[in-house]
Formats: sequence, structure tokens, C-alpha cells
Amino acid sequence: MILAKNPDRKDWDKLTKRPALKQQNLQQLVNEVFQAIQEEGDRAVLSYTKIFDKAEVETLKATPEELASAGNRISDDLKAAIRLAGANIEKFHRAQTPQVVEVETVPGVKCWQEVRSIERVGIYIPGGTAPLFSTVLMLAIPAQIAGCKDIVLCTPPDKNGQINPAILFAAQYAGVTQVFKVGGIQAIGSMTFGTESIPKVNKIFGPGNQYVTAAKQRATQLGVAIDMPAGPSELLVLADETANAEFVVSDLLSQAEHGTDSQVICVVKSASLIPKIQEQLLNQLPSLPRKDIARKAIENSKLILMEDDQACLDFINEYAPEHFILCVENESFYLNGLMNAGSVFIGNYTPESAGDYASGTNHTLPTNGFAKSFSGVNIDAFCKKITFQKITEEGIRRIGPAIEFMAEAEQLKAHKLAVTKRLLSL
Repeated sequence: MILAKNPDRKDWDKLTKRPALKQQNLQQLVNEVFQAIQEEGDRAVLSYTKIFDKAEVETLKATPEELASAGNRISDDLKAAIRLAGANIEKFHRAQTPQVVEVETVPGVKCWQEVRSIERVGIYIPGGTAPLFSTVLMLAIPAQIAGCKDIVLCTPPDKNGQINPAILFAAQYAGVTQVFKVGGIQAIGSMTFGTESIPKVNKIFGPGNQYVTAAKQRATQLGVAIDMPAGPSELLVLADETANAEFVVSDLLSQAEHGTDSQVICVVKSASLIPKIQEQLLNQLPSLPRKDIARKAIENSKLILMEDDQACLDFINEYAPEHFILCVENESFYLNGLMNAGSVFIGNYTPESAGDYASGTNHTLPTNGFAKSFSGVNIDAFCKKITFQKITEEGIRRIGPAIEFMAEAEQLKAHKLAVTKRLLSL
């Protein structure tokens, strides 16, 4: 890890800089794939699946038989874990269900707001080196609670043209309505335009590599909404002498193993923690199956000594981490002053992995500093809020003159007349 001790504020910009996504020729490739899908539909999708995923599939849609047999291909322990996690995710997200807001702003003017679900949503689930079946739960369960009528899932097949059975089982459990064997740019393009097999959706959710991220950004230019801007996974840990160094490093590595471009930052309040962190890294890293990936991520990550509480808080808010682990004695100072973070984990016994899987909060979170302006996925992400109003004769008398004066001042005569005609009729 790159070590920095009590860095000057002028150096924070360098310390908070994220790994840059490789953009060379990326947008050109996205445009080419999108155009082919728009023109050729399923034929293009099947072709790109063969090129990019090295897989040949007979039909893009997962069959009822494949879905039904998924539970037989995973252990009972895993099925029980998925059900436990799903129950907690449902409990937490059902509590977020928005209520109708109704107000009479003045006598005779009644305004209210009602919630409507997004009718058809698309969920993208990575399925390569780490098939993220947990993300199925995080996205499909809130969509189902929100009342989305059609939940479309796309995930890349393996080289035999099959979908990971845990993804299929989680999809059934969480209420996914259609599952397709398609990944990468072609999955996002399919849900953007629609093909003979894959329906066009109104909003696309889910993580992915730089190709998926670029494709989602292109989808927004074509009238399809996305959950949020996304990038490589990231974690910031703040630790003082009360923190357990072994736990801290296990959390750092849990994010580093996501990918070589993942970023982890460990801010320590005491210099005595630095050798403990470094020793634990040497002890824990070699035993990981994905140690080569984690090692590259750790090499580009930072270990920062900051002894001043206010400086620590300001740095955290400036970085705006996707995940923030807080292991300090005076945690209330940081919780009260925290403005920017995707999800927060408090204390020595709250690993980031809990939020990734089974505590109930959502793990689809803003990265790359977007926690300054975006929330993590929640029920609102699957809903629209429509306003209504109904005005009586008394109501138009009360607010009509104000409307007339304002419309006149903006030189919008027709706006004014729409009110004047009503007032004259009373």
C-alpha cells in the first residue's frame, strides 16, 4: 500500500483519485455493438456472445427446465443462506415503501403525490470469475416490492452456454420474470432497444466492468434510465487504537479481491497501527484464492496516517466512499458529521461483507465519488412519484389572481387567460 503520513490538504486530490477506466476505443465498440443489435436483433446478440463470452447458445432465454433444476445443483446450505439473506433484504426494503402525501395548500386547492412502479426493469448480473447471485437479491427483491410488472435479468453464460445455478435459484426466489443468457455490452444493448427475444426495458440496474459501464452510459443517451454511474469497487476504513488490525485487513482484502482496479484506503489515527496493518497484509494475502487480483489492487491503494479528527472527517467527506467502515472510539463525532458515503459499517464486528450479503441493506452503491450526489439502490429507485391536484371554485378564486400576475410578468398571455376565463365564469 502507498503510505502517507499527515498529508497536506493540497495533496488530498491525489490521494482521493480513483483508478481510471480504460476508455481507448471503448465508446466506439459500444456504438458498433448497439448499432448491430438495433439492426439485427437476436442474430447480433448471439454473434457477440460467441465472440466476447466464447459461448454458443441455442436460445437466449433460460428455459423453465433450467430454472426448475437450478435448486438441485446447489447445496442446501447455500439455498438456506440465500433465503436468510433474501428475508432480511425484503424486511429492510419493505420498510422503505413510500406513502401517499396529501396536502390542502389553501382551501379548495388539494394536492397529492402517489407512487407508481416502473413497469419493466432490467437487471444485469456479472457472471464471470465471480457470479454475483447476491446482486440478484439486492435488485429483484426491491423491484418486486415496488410492484414492477416485468423484471428482466441478463447474465453471461459460461463456455457451455449455461448460467450459474445460484444465479438461477436466486432469480426464482426473488421474483425475476425472465432470464436471458447474455452479458456485456450486448446485454445492455438488448435491454435498450429490445430484440425478438429480449424486451426493451425502462431502466437498467446492476454492476459490471468498464464495458458494461460504458454501455449503460450510452443507454441513458438513448432514453433508457440507469440506476447510477458505476465504477470499480472501493472501501475506506477509519481505525484507531480500538480497532482490530486483523479485522481491518480482512475488510480491505474483501474489496481488493473484486478486481485489480478496486481501491481500498485505510486511514489510521495512530502511527502504532501502521506496522500492524502491514504485518496483517503479509499474513492474510497469500492464502487468498484471488491473491493475484487482490495484490494488484493493494499495490495501488493507500495507508494514510491522520491524527486530527476534523481532518479525518473532512477527508472522508471529500473522498465520498462507496463503503465506509468506522472503527473508532468516538464514533458519534464521525456519524454526526458524515455527509458523503454509500453505506456505513460501524464497529469491529460489522464487516462490509454483511452488507454485501445478508444484513438487509443494499450493496448496489455509488462509486467514484458519486456518493456526494447519489444514494444506493432503494425502493425509490424502482418507482416514480406522480403529483395530482384538484381545484374547486373557491380554490381558483384564492390562487387565480396570483397566477394571472405571474403569467403576465412572464409575458405568457395564454397562461393568464386560462385562469381569467375561469374567474369570469364564476
